[in-house]
Amino acid sequence: MPRIILNSLFFLILLITKQQAFAQNDPLEHYWYNEGKSAKIHVYKAKDGKFYGKITWLKVPDRNGKPKMDEKNPNPKLRTEPIIGLMILKGFKKAGDGHYDGGTIYDPKNGKTYSCKMTLHNNELDVRGFIGVSMIGRTTTWTIAD
Repeated sequence: MPRIILNSLFFLILLITKQQAFAQNDPLEHYWYNEGKSAKIHVYKAKDGKFYGKITWLKVPDRNGKPKMDEKNPNPKLRTEPIIGLMILKGFKKAGDGHYDGGTIYDPKNGKTYSCKMTLHNNELDVRGFIGVSMIGRTTTWTIAD
């Protein structure tokens, strides 16, 4: 009887390990440097199946010895939130191979949120923020962080 339990346990562990080996992260899920490498953003897939990104590092993390805050946020209650840890990408869905859309990007430099789409090219990510139609917007290129 103990041998059957041991063999069953071994088979179960092998099955779980194999499933994890085949489960791959989406190529968007990385740490990315923004253009100019002034910030590092962690992009991940949440339980809802959508992609989100938050700032995890700043080249200049403080001002006068105090952490940089989200001072330009249109919501006064959020102006005391630190920039590090701030969610700037929200709600992206995969729209095809290397294409992600349906999300928004928040710019803490001006406190504005824009519609956004992203396109992955090897180790670069084109991030296009726009108002209304994507033809009226701006694209920046992010690179995978080391």
